[in-house]
Parts: sequence; structure tokens; C-alpha cells
Amino acid sequence: MAHNLDGQDAGQRMNAAGYSWSAWAENVAMGYTSAPTVVAGWMNSPGHRANILDESSLDLTETGIGAFTGPDGRIYYCQVFARPGSR
Repeated sequence: MAHNLDGQDAGQRMNAAGYSWSAWAENVAMGYTSAPTVVAGWMNSPGHRANILDESSLDLTETGIGAFTGPDGRIYYCQVFARPGSR
């Protein structure tokens, strides 16, 4: 589990999708059994909690959330926060 997927970070993935951003943050997790449990895990982690509450002073105003069940049965979660604009 990593923030870098196929050699790209979230900013590069957003660029490839055509999303214009000026700031971003990302939370990832795996193995939690439900959305409520992963959110509880993130809220109990200082760095992840800071992203959710936008304590970074980045003025992140938009979010995208995804979940994927892998072939191993684990659920992988990704939450991206962004501020639209030019980078």
C-alpha cells in the first residue's frame, strides 16, 4: 500500500484525468472492512485526520473517494482532497 501508484502520485493522476489543481492531499488505507471503520482509522491518525479536517491551511475544497476490492479480498481505500486551480 503506497501513495505512489504505477510511478505516479495523486497530483500526477489528477493531471492525467484532466483535473486542474493548485493543492492536494491524499489518504489511503487497506484491510478495513467498511467505510465507517476506515474513516475511524483515519480520524485516529494525526496526519490523516489533518487532511480530513484540512488543518494544512491549503484551503482544500473538493474531495474524491474510492474503494476497490482486490483479488485477495482486501478492500483498498483512497481519499483525495484538492483545491481547484492552476498548479
